[in-house]
Formats: sequence, structure tokens, C-alpha cells
Amino acid sequence: MTWFLLIVVGGLLALGLWWVGTNNRLVAGRNAYRNAFAQIDVQLTRRHDLIPNLVETARAYMAHERDTLEAVIRARSAAVAGLGAAKAAPGEAGAMAQLAGAEGQLTGALSRLLVTVEAYPELKASTTMQQLAEELGSTENRLAFARQAYNDAVMAYNNRREMFPASLVASQGGFAPAALLEITADEAHKRLPPRVQF
Repeated sequence: MTWFLLIVVGGLLALGLWWVGTNNRLVAGRNAYRNAFAQIDVQLTRRHDLIPNLVETARAYMAHERDTLEAVIRARSAAVAGLGAAKAAPGEAGAMAQLAGAEGQLTGALSRLLVTVEAYPELKASTTMQQLAEELGSTENRLAFARQAYNDAVMAYNNRREMFPASLVASQGGFAPAALLEITADEAHKRLPPRVQF
């Protein structure tokens, strides 16, 4: 009878250790994708901070392009709001969709602005405009890498969460699925950063 009791206690102890280890791996995965999102936050904040300077520089030269400049400002405001919602719930599907949509609109508005800049040779030649455009391009590249790192972390977390037997721990521990930050198929042309030529 003591052997039986030792086997049962040992089995329960092993099950408990497995449960704790699996829970810890899920927590680590969730923290990894949240950290990866924090890197996206840094790059998007940098992008959003560059836009007012870009618009002010362009405004001095583009007096007749008020609608284009206002569209960029409106899109930036929507993108800042989308980022705020995503920061409050990183990985939540609705927040990620709102962020992706707002950033897609901002990318479109920036593209239209940069195409319009082509019609203003003095603005194109402006050192300030060239520096801002270069910083914007650099930020877009960093953002692409941060988005990829986030999506990789989300995929690893979701895989860990969905695979049996860890799915048992995930369902009991309240580990919700995380959403990727992706561009929809109808916005695939926006996958590339705005084209900047000077």
C-alpha cells in the first residue's frame, strides 16, 4: 500500500510540476509578444512625432495643397488613437485591426503628400525636407522589423497555447489568443514604406 501511495503522490507531483512549467512557458510567451509590441509602439510613436514636422515644412511651400496636408494630420490623429487602443490591449484582435487600419490610412496619406512634394522643386531641395524624409524612411524600415518580430512572437505564443496538452493549461489559465498585426489583402500595396525620392 505504501508503494501505491508513493506512486500516486509522485504522479500528482509530476503533474503539478508539468502544469506549473507549462503555465510559466505560456506567461513567458505572452510577455514576449507584449514586449515585441512595445517595440512597435516605439517606432510608431517616432513615426507619429515626425509627421507634424514634415507637414509644417511642406506647409511653408505648399500653400495650395491644404487638403493634402489636412488629410495627413487627420490620418495621424486616427493612427495615434489606434496606437493608444492597441497599447491598452496588445494582441487583442479588435485593437490590432483598428491599429492596422489607421496606420494603413496614414501610410496612404503620407504617400499622397510625398507624391505632391514632387511638384514643388524648392521643397524637394529643402535640406529639412530631405532629412525628415530620410528619417521617415528609416523609421518605416525599423517598423517593418518590429512588426515582424511581434508577429513571430504572437505565432510562437499561439502555437504553444493551442498545442495539446498545453491547451489544457491555456484554457484553464485564461490565456487568450493573440492577434497578428497585419495588413489586409485589399491594402497589400501599402506593405511597402512610402516611396521617398529627392
